[in-house]
Amino acid sequence: MQHRTIRARRALRRAAALGAALLAAETAIHAADWPTKPVRILVGAPPGGTADIIARLLAHALQRPLGQPVIVDYKSGAAGTIAVQSMLSAPRDGYTFLLIQKGIASEVPLAIKVSYDPFRDIVPLAQLTRQGLILVGNPALPAKNLAELVRHIKANPGKLDYANFGIGLRGQTIGVQFNQLAGLETGAVSYKGSPPALQDVMGGQVPLMFDGPATSLPFIQSGKLRAYAVAFPNRISALPNVPTFAELGYPELNEVGWMGLWSASGVPPAVAAKMRDAIHTALQSPELRRRIQDLGMEAGTAATPEELAADVRASYERQGKLLRAMHFTAQ
Repeated sequence: MQHRTIRARRALRRAAALGAALLAAETAIHAADWPTKPVRILVGAPPGGTADIIARLLAHALQRPLGQPVIVDYKSGAAGTIAVQSMLSAPRDGYTFLLIQKGIASEVPLAIKVSYDPFRDIVPLAQLTRQGLILVGNPALPAKNLAELVRHIKANPGKLDYANFGIGLRGQTIGVQFNQLAGLETGAVSYKGSPPALQDVMGGQVPLMFDGPATSLPFIQSGKLRAYAVAFPNRISALPNVPTFAELGYPELNEVGWMGLWSASGVPPAVAAKMRDAIHTALQSPELRRRIQDLGMEAGTAATPEELAADVRASYERQGKLLRAMHFTAQ
């Protein structure tokens, strides 16, 4: 009996090893042929926004290295989580990816209750753009630069507010952080996205806002908004005369935001590697890099998925610390 049991266990192990080998061989063949049909990029934002612009530029640039059409599919709503769920519901075969800001993992799960694990279920494959937030204000404010703005806020404690593009997100917490660093008293007014918030800043209902460059840049250039400082390690090429917060004595306000292409966990590694290589090839296009710069951003680096995941984790922990200090609870 014992010998039969041992033989049975050995047979099971051999069968399992054979199955694993066959699966590995099948995966290798699949990766070698990939892609054999159109690739879909989900966008967790509505048409017309920054993510849409980058997605369409990327889709066009990827068609040559991939040799297949690249389709942009909009799944906006719920701070990007609808797009995440759509990707997680698709087969893990490397034909469905997600284009979205890193905040989908570093901010959103702290602000609202989500059904996915940001560190297990989704994987950042490649960085597409890098950008910081810009402190903008209504041009009617008497302050012409950041030092004057700080003095003006201190002279009017509790009378000025920041608009933001979502409660619990970086656009709100950076205002809290600036208050702490500069010794200010301001409130926060939350909106469902940048466009309505910016409209109220330009209309004078709320005087200030930390916003992304792609949405605020046209209004800065037209004189409808004043830019005070950029929360980024360096000045952005589209606004060369706007200093960074670090230059003005606030080195803590320099976090890099980025937009990336993500996959669901479980996509064959060889397929993911081929997609990353195609993206890095696409990002060398002078036209794509110029368009990204025109939006007030920088083209992404060749950071590895492991490096991107580490950056997301560090941002998640910093954001969580700020929210805990605010006694914030996910909605």
